Amino acid sequence: MPAMWIPKRLVEISLINTAAKAEKEFIAHCEFEYASRIYAAASEILHLNKHIVMLSGPSASGKTTTAHKLAEAIRERGSKAEVISMDNFFKNLNDYPRLPDGSKDYENITAVDLNTLQQCLNEVLETGHTQLPEFDFLTETRKKEWIPLDLEDGVCIVEGIHALNPQTTAMIPNKSVFKLYVGLREEYAKGGQRVLSTQDIRLARRLVRDHKFRGHSVEKTLSMWAGVCAGEEQYIKVFKKEADLLLDSSFSYEICVLASEITQLAGTLEGTHYSEMLNHLAGLFALCEKMPIEWVPQTSMLREFLG
Repeated sequence: MPAMWIPKRLVEISLINTAAKAEKEFIAHCEFEYASRIYAAASEILHLNKHIVMLSGPSASGKTTTAHKLAEAIRERGSKAEVISMDNFFKNLNDYPRLPDGSKDYENITAVDLNTLQQCLNEVLETGHTQLPEFDFLTETRKKEWIPLDLEDGVCIVEGIHALNPQTTAMIPNKSVFKLYVGLREEYAKGGQRVLSTQDIRLARRLVRDHKFRGHSVEKTLSMWAGVCAGEEQYIKVFKKEADLLLDSSFSYEICVLASEITQLAGTLEGTHYSEMLNHLAGLFALCEKMPIEWVPQTSMLREFLG
């Protein structure tokens, strides 16, 4: 089946700012567009009779919530669907691959127990049932208890950074697998020149999420970003071509909501190595009309980052 690709769009920020004046109507329209994309993906998966969905995407693309939204859409059509995380298939602490400096290489695919993952997925295909491992991130070891999964003739959605790597599904019948890449496809321009890229928006999403819910300082998130992007190029984006469908996780109104959060961070890192990086990002979002977070629907995918 040929891949279903969505080209990137370059939209003038002035148009977004004009649309933002419609306030909640604009938000409702954008949310409907995203829901329609989820609906279309679910319909395609069921139409093709696929029972394993491998879902990946770069950091802050919304892949985790999108995976659960997709499962919900499939269930609404009468089929069972569950999401499993590849993180639960991590190997135990002493079996991790190592970086040249001796530290653990969490992003290497060999940190994942692919044999067990493939065994579980094949059991689902053959019997509709399996037992899934559960990983304890505090001890960095697998728990003794396994989690039963009962899908019957339903759909198993596997979410993780290595989901599209051909090694991950090497022993799974190709006819049963649907590969999905989640990524933002909308960028923003001023006077025809791109000023806000998808990477900028993902960084803004991550800054807000990490600061609010993961206890990370703004400086820590910025310090990690170059490494995150390098890992994406090595382990995620290189396999984008494997996808059957690229699902757009952009929301046109989002930059207005992020503007309310990011612009207030300007000047907070003065005297640090990351001051210029933060102030530049805040300056870009200052071009956007501000919208309050409270207007974002509680069921929105964006709540993964906004709370």
